[in-house]
Amino acid sequence: MVLSHADEAVLRGLYDEHAGALFQHVLRLTAGDRGRAEDIVQETLLRAWQHPEAIRPERGPVRPWLYTVARHLAVDAVRARAARPREVPDTALERVESSQDDIDSALDAWIVSEALSALSREHRDVIVELYYRGRSVAEAAQELRIPAGTVKSRTYYALRALRLTLEERGLTP
Repeated sequence: MVLSHADEAVLRGLYDEHAGALFQHVLRLTAGDRGRAEDIVQETLLRAWQHPEAIRPERGPVRPWLYTVARHLAVDAVRARAARPREVPDTALERVESSQDDIDSALDAWIVSEALSALSREHRDVIVELYYRGRSVAEAAQELRIPAGTVKSRTYYALRALRLTLEERGLTP
């Protein structure tokens, strides 16, 4: 796709005026991940160029529209990463010890059990069904008598709450 000089000038002006502030906003949305923030800013400005009606002066300031588009892109990126399992490099497996001390295992189990007891019953139930009983989302939904989408959203929030609880106890996953 070839840009006309007028399109290029509009896009350059948009970038010059808003890219710095937009980048700072997106950097907060991405928890400081500069690479992802740069990608989101670039995609946001591309969307502005693809939708010139949104950046016309008679529609008002363009910055709120840019922030909204960037926020949606950031949320979409988080959802996309959460939808597929994280890849672990082979080097991480080399560092795992083949035999773990029984005392460490018992302490870990006790800490996780204590952290789980701090969660709401609904959050604890989905974690138990999915991670301890090894059920699929559909099986857990049937067992808990709730929709599969509810199992997914409760799992997301339960894991966030569990992480926070563990961090409050001085443990970071």
